[in-house]
Parts: sequence; C-alpha cells; structure tokens
Amino acid sequence: MEGKLVRQYLRRIDVARPRSADAATLRSLHRAHLLAVPFENLSIHLAEPISLAEDDLIGKIVTRRRGGFCYELNGAFALLLSALGFEVRRVAARVYGDGRIGPPFDHLALVVRAADGSGPWLADVGFGSHASYPLLVDSREQQQDPAGRFLIAEAPDGDLDVLKDAEPQYRVELRERVLEDFVPTCWWQQTSPQSHFTRGVICSALTEDGRISISGRTLIRTIGGTRSEDKLADDEAVLAAYRDYFGVRLDRIPEAAHVG
Repeated sequence: MEGKLVRQYLRRIDVARPRSADAATLRSLHRAHLLAVPFENLSIHLAEPISLAEDDLIGKIVTRRRGGFCYELNGAFALLLSALGFEVRRVAARVYGDGRIGPPFDHLALVVRAADGSGPWLADVGFGSHASYPLLVDSREQQQDPAGRFLIAEAPDGDLDVLKDAEPQYRVELRERVLEDFVPTCWWQQTSPQSHFTRGVICSALTEDGRISISGRTLIRTIGGTRSEDKLADDEAVLAAYRDYFGVRLDRIPEAAHVG
C-alpha cells in the first residue's frame, strides 16, 4: 500500500503515523480501528457486491469511509499493518454458534509479529464485540481485556480455540492464507439463506464507554454494561443514525428482505 493511502488510512482511524511497529503501536492501532470502523453487513442488504481485491477493500473502508465484515475489515487492516512494518499472516477460523462449529474459512483473523520481537499476536478487528486489544497467541493463561476474559487453548490438529468469558468464539488454523482463499466462503456468507449475515442487518462499533449498534431498525447502546434499546421511528431516523453514530451515509435503507 503506497504512502498516500497509508496516510489516508491513518486519518480514517484518527491515528498519527507511528514511529515504530512495536507492540504498543499495534495495541493503539487495533483499538482505534474498532472505534472508527464499524462491523457491518450493509452491503449484503443494499445489493452491493463485496470484493476482496486490495484496491476495493481500501476504497470501501478508507475512501468511502464504510465498514464491513471480517474478510473486509481484517483484510484491510492487514494491508495497513504490513505497510507500517509489521509481519502479518492471514489465518482462517471456524466460528462457534448454535452449539456447533462453522465451516472452514468462516472467519479471517490475523497473526502479527511486531518489530520489537513481541508476539505473535492475534489481531482481530472484524468479529464484532471481541477483544479491544490483540491477544498473545502463545499464552495459555487468561488474558484480561476491557471486553472480557480471553483464553487461547489448544485444539485438535494444532489449531487453537479462542474463548471469551469461558465461551468458545472460534477455532483458528495457524496455516498462512491469502485473501483469495476466502473468496468462496465470502460469497456464501453474502448469498446463502443459511448465512446469519443474510438474515439480519447489523452495524456496530466500539465506543469509549461501551458499544453502539443498529440492528434492523433498533438503536442499541451499551454503556458500562447497561444495555438500552430505542426503536427508530422512520426511514429518516434510520439513515440519520447510520450517519450520526457511524459516519455511514446511505441513500436508502438496508433491509434483510432485499437478500435472495
């Protein structure tokens, strides 16, 4: 990624250009990304094609100031980290849900090494409500984070399970992948009636004191562990909420019924 785009990306997440690619910088970038770039599946419900080509990822997240889901968010974040001097590996994961584990390439996460020799770190800015800061991959101890207590545990075949507050979140395969490996599952996630991304509309981001989300036509605020919900009265209120809380400017309402 060329220098101009790096500068634009850093402005997007409101971070000054770091002096070194160390662990402290990685932590700062990780949290800043979660605060600035929402986890959202709006493209699916606006009939917008989702591309994992590098130019398209940067165009959507940096130039158009949108968010995305895991393939887009972690895909773009990997480009930024690499440009800043971090060593980045893209890895595939299978997400736990509904009492079972999902298919391969269900999720894209990042394994990052910093220039100060620290890590490897599990960085993930594309899993919705997850760790605010990167997690140490090789630690088998509880890792305390503002979002909860995380544990990375051994799993079969050399894989690793990531748990939050004792609940399994996803299983990571440590083999390095490229973005193209995720294209088929990305297509399935945005087109299949069995994908939870096609069943509902979500836009969510970390805040300084909690989290804010739009689910369908409901605005959800979580502050200090207290959750509140407000129904958005009409189309104008929905569009204003996307704009005011996420900086996402839309000309029409994303509706789950538009899929399929």
